[in-house]
Amino acid sequence: MLPPHRVVIAAFPGVEVLDVTGPAEVFSVATRVAGTGRPGYVIRIATGGGDPVATSSGVRLMADLTLDEVNGHVDTLLVSGAVTVGEHAVEPVLDSEIIDWLREAAPRTHRVGSICAGAHLLAAAGLLDGLSATTHWLTAAQLAAAHPRVAVDPDPIFIRAGRMWTCAGITSGMDMALAMVAEDHGPDLALATARMMVMYLKRSGGQSQFSVPLAVATATSDRIDDLRTWIGEHLTDDLSAEALATRLHLSVRHFSRLFRQRTATTPAAYVESARLEAARRLLQDSDRSLPDIAATSGLGSVESLHRSFRRRLGTTPAEYRRRFR
Repeated sequence: MLPPHRVVIAAFPGVEVLDVTGPAEVFSVATRVAGTGRPGYVIRIATGGGDPVATSSGVRLMADLTLDEVNGHVDTLLVSGAVTVGEHAVEPVLDSEIIDWLREAAPRTHRVGSICAGAHLLAAAGLLDGLSATTHWLTAAQLAAAHPRVAVDPDPIFIRAGRMWTCAGITSGMDMALAMVAEDHGPDLALATARMMVMYLKRSGGQSQFSVPLAVATATSDRIDDLRTWIGEHLTDDLSAEALATRLHLSVRHFSRLFRQRTATTPAAYVESARLEAARRLLQDSDRSLPDIAATSGLGSVESLHRSFRRRLGTTPAEYRRRFR
């Protein structure tokens, strides 16, 4: 029998506990489901000094070894993430010890992945240059600004770029781990693992990680925040910049500038995202026809529905329904 697949998860003080334990549990359950006679996974947690680390929730994680003790062949190396929440911003934690270690450890690892803000550590180590990557939507813009050589896509729940894997916020690490199980042992074991954990195997990497309202949260309730709620309830209305500006009794120029300042996107892009999300939900949760979905979501025609799906999601409505329903 082949030796077990060796997984090392790097952790440091302040990490999200599910960034570590979520993927670890997927690999552990996959090993138990596979049973004897098939190679499973051996999971080890590594920290800087081999000491326990306190997670963001206060739960302490025991380490199996120090970073320096991670030697020999590693099949999968995962780096967890952490953020600090300030009054006006969420900032990824950049642990210099982990970053330096990644530069040395990654080249001798078969597969490297990050969970949530761990992508910032991979990028800081230069491991994502020239590749597509994702991270939690709250810090995606910061990742793109700090590392212009990384093609940051804030939408998917995970992205695979060769041997480098990145995923979105927290629980998406479990989806990514399931995809890794499927790559290592085939879809049947991944499906059996998902069933054992009462998870949705259908959440493949292309599925969006957030809903439109979550994507552009505002600090306080104001006219723009109220308008976004109104937009979601009136998708079939005239939602042009001119109509929205009139609703707020502002000039189009001032409204567009204010909307972008509050949401980091344009009114037109936000409206299309809101309509696209409504269409996605109808495709996933109903048997309604494409013309009906196009009309109900405010996209108007099947042609507009197709254009939005291809431009934003890189797929067709029919293919999206087949994959995610």
